[in-house]
Amino acid sequence: MATEFVNKIHPEYPQMIYEALDALQQKEGSNKSSISKYIESKYGNMNDAHSKLLTYHLDRMKQTGELIFLKNNYIKPGPDAPPKRGRGRPPKPKPILPQGTDIAAPKPRGRPKKDPNAPPTPKKPKPTNGPSDLAPVSKTGRPRGRPRKIRPQPPQNGLE
Repeated sequence: MATEFVNKIHPEYPQMIYEALDALQQKEGSNKSSISKYIESKYGNMNDAHSKLLTYHLDRMKQTGELIFLKNNYIKPGPDAPPKRGRGRPPKPKPILPQGTDIAAPKPRGRPKKDPNAPPTPKKPKPTNGPSDLAPVSKTGRPRGRPRKIRPQPPQNGLE
């Protein structure tokens, strides 16, 4: 409702933003506050929703590629500027291949799938060294892991 009211009195926001960028003529672009000040100076006092509408339209124009946002400034894209790649941007143009050319399958990613027809791998037998209550012994002969706690022996004074 607020946008309908503003748009009936003033031109569309994207048009006002383009006018502000053209009038300010800054090489590195113009920030949101300077665009807002220019619009308010040209069209008089705007309503309370002006800052929200300006932010909305600047973001939408940035996402569609109508404006470039660089170092906190908005710039009109030049005719020789390459389109930015990434989210929401057009993909790079692919070279046209002549007809009859076979395209190789893309390289698979990740771990290869298991062969369902392959025989199961044999399990490694566990070594049985010494009694079962001790920790398994490593190649060096010392048990692995933290040694068990040993209760301290009370002193043998002969008093008891």
